[in-house]
Amino acid sequence: MARMREPRFKKCRRLNLNVTGHPKAMKRQGNGQSRDAKKLSPYGVQLLEKQRLRGYYEVMEKQFRRYVKNAKSSNELTGEKLIKDLECRLDNMVYRMNFGSSIRQARQMVVHGHIRVNGKKVDIPSYAISEGDVITLAEKSRDIITFKENLSDAANHALPYIAYSPDQFSASLARYPQRDEIPIQIDDHLVVEFYAKQM
Repeated sequence: MARMREPRFKKCRRLNLNVTGHPKAMKRQGNGQSRDAKKLSPYGVQLLEKQRLRGYYEVMEKQFRRYVKNAKSSNELTGEKLIKDLECRLDNMVYRMNFGSSIRQARQMVVHGHIRVNGKKVDIPSYAISEGDVITLAEKSRDIITFKENLSDAANHALPYIAYSPDQFSASLARYPQRDEIPIQIDDHLVVEFYAKQM
């Protein structure tokens, strides 16, 4: 399985955006490493925004293009459909539901079999979560200190489209998210414009 292995904080400084959510990710920001430290062409601005969106969800380019094609063929606004599909990936939902402290930890939890979807083991990070699906921490994994600490952090149980049940080691996608509810800083139309010239 192909993965992004670039150091997380370095990537954030290059993109000039905290795509990992870590409080220390931008500590050394402003030392000229970011791509937008110099004036960018319109193409460069679109490319940067596309890389930022990929950075949030840590999706490789080949898979990301499939999400774009799917979004373009839907009846919804392309940018909103693209982000909704990425947001509803299993690895991202595990992160948003506070099972994992980062998208990378959440993906590892999925691959290693710590997660159940509607009572069944699912170990595919890109698995699409549907409205009403219940995600649960496997019973054998509930004594792992790291996971218990993640779940007990009530400050992160704040997204309106997720129903949190930390006492039951579970959470569910109560409804599909609205674009303005998804906690990422991205101009969707720039990403759509970037691929409009390539597909």
